[in-house]
Amino acid sequence: MLRAAECAELIAMYPDRDRFRSRIVMERHNYGVGEYKYFARPMPALVEDLRVAMYRKLAPTANRWAERMRSTDSYPSSLAEFLKVCADHSQTRPTPLILRYESGGYNCLHQDRYGEVAFPLQFTCALSRRGRDFEGGELLLVEQRPRAQSRGEAIALDAGEGIIFANRYRPAAGAKGFHRVNMRHGVSTIKSGVRYAMGVIFHDAA
Repeated sequence: MLRAAECAELIAMYPDRDRFRSRIVMERHNYGVGEYKYFARPMPALVEDLRVAMYRKLAPTANRWAERMRSTDSYPSSLAEFLKVCADHSQTRPTPLILRYESGGYNCLHQDRYGEVAFPLQFTCALSRRGRDFEGGELLLVEQRPRAQSRGEAIALDAGEGIIFANRYRPAAGAKGFHRVNMRHGVSTIKSGVRYAMGVIFHDAA
């Protein structure tokens, strides 16, 4: 998804306070061990363009998911229109972010909801090189199945590689049609080095 130079460009922004609206230290909130920063507006063109283009491609899937889960939610075709919906619900703060973990760091299983309005899919991309910059730090996806034990996946992303995944729920086919399953995500322990990643959440925060 991203070239090596683009990954390096985003990592180089991390110390620049003016690029970000807030910094979160995970230990202070029992989120894990590490930190992340939310971009301020105007966001870097690379991040903004990616968010706009990916939303346009994902909106049809989001609407199909809503129909299958018998939800009344609907998603307009453009990010600009969707962000107006967020703003109508007092959600105006941008949510794309960069995450930083050192050796021993991790991110607990969670869901990225920042208000009443939420887009059902999100994107993350590794910025650091696996095996050179860091070891460990797999993306964890856990599906909480109804009346069954949870099922997990551990996905090893290298620099520039990204994945789109469910923000909270996804539809799953069953014997009686589609039903809703609950999804959470996190990051396994960093065994050595430093791992940077970018996250793109499409709804704004309250």
